[in-house]
Amino acid sequence: QVQLVESGGGLVQAGGSLRLSCAASGRTFSNYVMGWFRQVPGKEREFVAAISWSFGITRYADSVKGRFTISRDNAKNTVYLQMNSLKPEDTAVYYCAADIHNYKVVFTTSGQYDDWGQGTQVTVSL
Repeated sequence: QVQLVESGGGLVQAGGSLRLSCAASGRTFSNYVMGWFRQVPGKEREFVAAISWSFGITRYADSVKGRFTISRDNAKNTVYLQMNSLKPEDTAVYYCAADIHNYKVVFTTSGQYDDWGQGTQVTVSL
């Protein structure tokens, strides 16, 4: 099992930026895929971005391509989500997740991921 703790959420104006961090512990960090998802009340949790350990594979939701960047620092056991040009529709609780059964195949479905953080709120105002 992997323990995940997100940080970096907050309130920002439209057009602004935030960087989310997710610190992992409990298992060798470099051996699995990490992802970010988000959820608003009454809606399904949706995929945002994910990154493999090897081969530098990343995937993004169409809604965030060109604005968000996912990265990881295996030495610090941390994955990041840099969010630029934020829009009000990006408002959600953002969750970090680990797919501990994969290190290079990057899935976009939440059911593929095994361990989750508690989430961090991101609010984008007009």
